[in-house]
Amino acid sequence: MYKATAAEVSKLRTATGAGMMDSKKALEEAEGDFEKAIEILRKKGQKVAANRADRESTEGAVIAKVNADNTQGVIVSLNCETDFVGKNEDFIALAHKFADMAFDYADKESFLNADFGGITVAEKLTEQTGVIGEKIEIGTFQKIEGAFVNSYIHAGNKIGAVVALSAKVDGAEEGAREVAMQVAAMNPVALNENEVSADIVEKELEIAKDVLRQEGKAENMIENIAKGKLQKFFKENTLVHQPFIKEAKLTVAEHLKSISPELEVVGFIRYGI
Repeated sequence: MYKATAAEVSKLRTATGAGMMDSKKALEEAEGDFEKAIEILRKKGQKVAANRADRESTEGAVIAKVNADNTQGVIVSLNCETDFVGKNEDFIALAHKFADMAFDYADKESFLNADFGGITVAEKLTEQTGVIGEKIEIGTFQKIEGAFVNSYIHAGNKIGAVVALSAKVDGAEEGAREVAMQVAAMNPVALNENEVSADIVEKELEIAKDVLRQEGKAENMIENIAKGKLQKFFKENTLVHQPFIKEAKLTVAEHLKSISPELEVVGFIRYGI
């Protein structure tokens, strides 16, 4: 029977990220054929992936990045089952590689079909499921463009945010990063009141009306009071109207205007695990 050498095992581990014993077994099953050993490990990954398809991948690493000229930003999350795996250096490094690739693809589907070292991203995820023994998948794939874009990743790679501003002016870099930190911390539901979904507006109005009825307010007053509460909801939960976290007397919109009259937020994306 073929016996794999330590050097061969090390080479296969480096190429695939598989464990020492799995690499050794694959090489011996392949009788030293390196490419066949890789294929064996990938097939094992497919088997593990099938067995774990119904598992929840609620942990992982969120990566937010911008391109070289700060006109485009991406958020990609590599999801797994446990926080232990999500904090692994190799796992986070793989998430960064995926995020670096993301700029070249329009959507999640095309990204999953993209080439990653001779296999697709989807196949790499399957391979890593076999290597790690947990369900590994892309949790989110989001992109945004603007005149100036900057990003922020909260400590521990649990929350990522990207903000697009209206102009590339002095102070835009710091301003966009500060607003991205605001987005990560305060999780606004929309950019402004006009972009809040109709479903959220309807739900907030109904909640306000129910509370007012429980408080014994007259029915003919409830509609107007509920509308007032909705305006308060917009101020607290839409990005441009929120108090700026570093200087609460200013809204986010006002803070940007204090940097430059040309600056305003035109969009943002956020994802948290």
